[in-house]
Amino acid sequence: MILSAMTYEFFGSTWMYWGFTIAYAVTILSIVGVVLSENRNPLKSLAWITVLILFPAVGIVLYVFFGRSIKNQRMISRRNKRRLLKDDNYIKGTGNLKLENANQRNLATIARSLNGSVYFSDNDVELFFAGKEKFESMVKDLKSAENYIHIQYYIFENDKIGSQIAEILIERARRGVKVRVIYDHIGSIHVKNRFFKEMSEAGIEVYPFFRVAFPPFATRMNWRNHRKIVVIDGKTGYIGGMNIADRYIDGGAKFSSWRDTHVRLTGPAVAALQYSFAVDWNFMGQPLITESAGGKSECNQNVGLQLITSGPTSQWSNVAMVFLRAISSATKRIYIQTPYFLPTESLLKALQAAALSHVDVRIMIPKRSDSVVLTNASFSYISECLKAGIKIYLYEKGMMHAKTMIIDDNWSTIGSTNFDFRSFEHNFEANLLIYSSEINSRMATQFSEDMTECSRVRPALWHKRPIIQKAKESIVRLLSPIL
Repeated sequence: MILSAMTYEFFGSTWMYWGFTIAYAVTILSIVGVVLSENRNPLKSLAWITVLILFPAVGIVLYVFFGRSIKNQRMISRRNKRRLLKDDNYIKGTGNLKLENANQRNLATIARSLNGSVYFSDNDVELFFAGKEKFESMVKDLKSAENYIHIQYYIFENDKIGSQIAEILIERARRGVKVRVIYDHIGSIHVKNRFFKEMSEAGIEVYPFFRVAFPPFATRMNWRNHRKIVVIDGKTGYIGGMNIADRYIDGGAKFSSWRDTHVRLTGPAVAALQYSFAVDWNFMGQPLITESAGGKSECNQNVGLQLITSGPTSQWSNVAMVFLRAISSATKRIYIQTPYFLPTESLLKALQAAALSHVDVRIMIPKRSDSVVLTNASFSYISECLKAGIKIYLYEKGMMHAKTMIIDDNWSTIGSTNFDFRSFEHNFEANLLIYSSEINSRMATQFSEDMTECSRVRPALWHKRPIIQKAKESIVRLLSPIL
């Protein structure tokens, strides 16, 4: 009897062991099969397969959080898209007739091919290079709203400026203005729910994008809505790199100042901002927005604009593709400002090729950013840039958070997209493409002014930095695709 019990226990435990082992192996092989079926970049696929085989338990967790793809998932149904596009202002645009040269036309064409981006002429644009001026202007516009306000930010802090804007939104909502707010759940995760609840109780429709709740929605953590869009009465729009937080005005506790770039626009292109917001609003399961937007501007600077949006659901990496085309077409200069410089292989090669072709390529990044890890990762690419003759400038005055690119004399872009893997592949981003010699010149002048606050990286000194620093940069670079 004892022997029989021991035999049963032995075989029972053996079967459990083998059953668990087989189930575990099937799980790993299934995930490997999914990785292969997605036909990603071979290096990325190989990296995931290697991690899954060598460190299966850790690999599964990492893949669940950071490895899954939602490419080609629809942001909005075809039926709702048709309903949105019934408003001529969304898609009609004003044609490409006023574009100055072939390069501009080619850039406008690729943006439209990627995600239907319409070109709008006859817009007025106001540039902001500091948070104080941007928020003063936006507060004034919000207070004058009569019909509706649409606000979308990655970060909406409950601090001085955040509270001020929340109070304005509440006051407008109580006066009958329709107010809708999208904030990113991870970007604003440390903000207490009470802050947003007070807005909701005042009649504001406020929702987090991709709420992360454990365990069912943990996979959403890797896909963040990084866009910063405001539409007021369909007449005025804002887009750029600044979130709603005091540090974008005064630098916060870590920095003496905060350098950023934002845009206020009026004119027909406001319809593009409205369309982008409406798609994201519907994607969250909210009713379709039908308010009209766009129209003639008062001052008429005749600035040509186009909005390019991108995200993990896109068939192509839309913003990265436009950047690649713009860099490849440059014949005179390429000026880039970005808080984090972690380029894809193709973009890095394009920048190197441009510099080797004697195009003036300049990249400005902060000497110290708000992330030590990302600073080190960015620094790991500097040597490769210097070899090709790319000029690197480290901004020392404070935090450089602007996300801009200037190409030659008549094209530039401002938006939410950092020059890194996360922005190109994992985040929902939005950038304004600007077809204007005047705006290009103003941005180039600001770039030159910013250079006075920078130290230029010299190859001889850069190569002499400590071995430990080089090692840190190389190690962190391995994580570049998911940082």
